[in-house]
Amino acid sequence: MMTDKILQQQIQYYSARANEYDEWFYRIGRYDRGQENNQRWFDEVAIVKDALYQIGAVDDILELASGTGIWTQELLGIGKKITAIDASEEVIAINRYKLGSRSVEYHIFDLFTWQPDIEYDLVFFAFWLSHVPPNLLDSFLTKVNQSVHIGGQIFIIDSRFEPTSTANNHILEDDGNFYKTRKLNDGQEFQIVKIFYQPDELQDKLKQAGFQAEVKMTDNYFIYVLGRKVSTALL
Repeated sequence: MMTDKILQQQIQYYSARANEYDEWFYRIGRYDRGQENNQRWFDEVAIVKDALYQIGAVDDILELASGTGIWTQELLGIGKKITAIDASEEVIAINRYKLGSRSVEYHIFDLFTWQPDIEYDLVFFAFWLSHVPPNLLDSFLTKVNQSVHIGGQIFIIDSRFEPTSTANNHILEDDGNFYKTRKLNDGQEFQIVKIFYQPDELQDKLKQAGFQAEVKMTDNYFIYVLGRKVSTALL
């Protein structure tokens, strides 16, 4: 199936991109969009971080698609123990080296085949939901539901559609096609899934999955969600 091939290519992309991933978040190289846009980006990152910190202290956190540790580092500020899962061995290695924390336990799993077996106080994932194909979204959110105890929380961060959020040699088109081409610094190209959710749509999906959620957006770059599990997922 086309989707299966794209999902495998998506894992390959993030493994190949591991050493340059942080350039995107910190607005370096191809992602440097000028002082004004960069400042706007970091100001909006601060808004999202502040919302995350409002959760307060929790015991156990599950971070899905943990990547190179940009957000794992922030989670260490509120959680006693973090279980970090990613499909890429390369990004996990960077995360582990960067944080060097005994409070983080790492696992390499493809999130589409991973099955939860523990309930956590908080499940967190950043810039991952947009990489889940529509036909797999309900089953993925069901697994998220199974990972949180009743009354536990979720926090989600993702991208709004904004051309200056991506590399200067990427053309961001709102054409309804969720297969997108991404290019690395060395010119390698990969096909990935990238979906930009609207707040109402995302809130409805989360409600169906058993969460009471508040979906917010920053002015330009980010959509973020704080939710609480109120029931089991409705399938």
